[in-house]
Amino acid sequence: MKVGYLGPKATFTNIAVNKLFPDAEKLPFMTIPNCMDAVMQGEVEAALVPVENTLEGSVNITLDYLIHEVDLPIKGEITVPIKQHLMVHPNFKDSWKEAETVYSHSHAIAQCHRFLHTEWNGIRCENTTSTARAAQFIKENPELKAASIGNELTANEYGLEIVKRNIHDFDNNHTRFIIISKNNIAYQPNDCKLVGHKTSLMVTLPADESGALHQVLSAFAWRKLNLVKIESRPTKTGLGNYFFIIDIDRELDDVLIPGAMSELEAIGCEVKLLGSYPFYTDAK
Repeated sequence: MKVGYLGPKATFTNIAVNKLFPDAEKLPFMTIPNCMDAVMQGEVEAALVPVENTLEGSVNITLDYLIHEVDLPIKGEITVPIKQHLMVHPNFKDSWKEAETVYSHSHAIAQCHRFLHTEWNGIRCENTTSTARAAQFIKENPELKAASIGNELTANEYGLEIVKRNIHDFDNNHTRFIIISKNNIAYQPNDCKLVGHKTSLMVTLPADESGALHQVLSAFAWRKLNLVKIESRPTKTGLGNYFFIIDIDRELDDVLIPGAMSELEAIGCEVKLLGSYPFYTDAK
């Protein structure tokens, strides 16, 4: 099996894909849309992409591309702890505090705001497509007075020196990654704990009217369906127009969830099943 992930090698997504697909052929792609396009075009059978971080919230490019650009159901999920470290080229390890620029993914930079503000108030931060791409850039440009933010696997892969560990603002830093695929796929997670199952829906409200969202929530409430997440995203059709992504804390059944979906459609909502899938956590 070929599985795509946000690359290059040694990203956090690479760590997650190693957990869920230890024996698969893993192909890195430079952007999240590239990963999804590869699944649509048959280059890979599945892809793993980040969808939410505890400190920075949803990865909007993942949600928007999944909703607006491709039709790929969610087949699984894993939550992985995120530890951000500051790393530099070995030539620069003794004078790293003289760095003029920090490179990393925008979410990684945001997760380390407190450290950057305290250590280098006003330092220039440059966004890259991934934490590993930032490390690769530092490796290829040893003459720069620069640092990158990433994980230990990244430092090892690109031969960088970690000069400051665990610089993220909060210890409870985790990222959720989802598996997307056209087909049902078999995978054997390694060092993972099965937590349970989820069902994800996209719900678009009818024309703006009083109490519409309350009606939506009531369809789940009286059936005692536990919602573990509800999030609004713009439909991109005009200001004030939104759809909702709803995660239900149970596997798709034959009665309750289909009944709720039918009730929502009866009151004029558009409902789309995004997937019903197992979700795991890193067991280590």
